Amino acid sequence: MSNGNTTHTDSADNNQSPLEFLSFTLGKEEYGIDIQRVQELRGYEAVTRIANAPDFMKGVMNLRGVIVPIIDLRMKFELGNAVYDDFTVVVILNIAGQTIGIVVDSVSDVITLERSQIKPTPEIGSNIDASFLIGLAPLDERMLILMDIEKLMSAEDMGLQLAQSM
Repeated sequence: MSNGNTTHTDSADNNQSPLEFLSFTLGKEEYGIDIQRVQELRGYEAVTRIANAPDFMKGVMNLRGVIVPIIDLRMKFELGNAVYDDFTVVVILNIAGQTIGIVVDSVSDVITLERSQIKPTPEIGSNIDASFLIGLAPLDERMLILMDIEKLMSAEDMGLQLAQSM
């Protein structure tokens, strides 16, 4: 009997449990995505370009036998041309059962946030559609922009054919 209560308590605690985000930079801004979507981090390497793909779609790479589309978020968000250097990272994501890579300027840290630390996003003009934002998290002298990476990657203009979550 107490086992049923424990299960109920566990699910209630999950609603209050801290969230973990992988933080990364694009230009001068710091972003965060759900760490549970991250499969691995890799240094940037040349990709095979796909004809007629949007500029932000850098191409594809072979990751242990899996063909992975690579998207440059700096270009997607119109933050200027990316400079690929030793700090440039490809974050390999698992979204809706598919593997996708996003190119970011650098990866900062894994940050644990209480839900109370996440503030709503104000309605302001931005290169990022606010529907892709979870919120903002003020951290000391910086602001972490939290993105719903699954919603962003599933957007029609991304051109990715992702299986819909049920």
